[in-house]
Amino acid sequence: MKKVLLASLLAAVLWFIMFSPWTSIHINFWIAMACSAAFLWAMSAFFDKNFSKQFSFNVKDLVIGLMSAAVLYGVFVVGNYLSTQWFDFAGTQIQGIYGMKEEQNLVLVGVLLTVLIGPAEEIFWRGYVQKQLGARYGDWFAVLITVLIYTLVHIWSFNFMLIMAAMVCGLFWGILYKYHKNIVTLIVSHAVWDVAVFILIPIA
Repeated sequence: MKKVLLASLLAAVLWFIMFSPWTSIHINFWIAMACSAAFLWAMSAFFDKNFSKQFSFNVKDLVIGLMSAAVLYGVFVVGNYLSTQWFDFAGTQIQGIYGMKEEQNLVLVGVLLTVLIGPAEEIFWRGYVQKQLGARYGDWFAVLITVLIYTLVHIWSFNFMLIMAAMVCGLFWGILYKYHKNIVTLIVSHAVWDVAVFILIPIA
């Protein structure tokens, strides 16, 4: 578990650099996110001796990934409507999240989300952290602790809507991984959802 703790702490440092108001103004978010994703991927491969065995899949796994992405998108559409009705600050904070793509090459951002950022997050958070915790402490404990860590690393954004979005996504993908332990399914779900909600069909 020392490796899981070390990896999680390193991820927390990276997320602090990307999101905190003291550091984020000095970097390009997408370059930092791409580098962080590559680092998470590399850590997972380095720490997990069975890393390469996670990537077998079939058509069913791909279909589940696509369907789960659609379900999660629907959850966020409903969540966006309700949150903007309940919280005066929600609209501004959501626009702040979408502001990260302003003046960026959206094709490049979409490619990064699809082939690097989304896959790396799933490989690390579910395929490494949650898997290791589950093997030692049980699946539900692993889901809850991984969701907690995944949520907390976003706290430095000081954006309540982003933090809640991370919690919802972490719980959704964590439960999906508990019942369907195929990392390819999670990669497809995360990558497709990222591109849909952020590039192709924004919810706000």
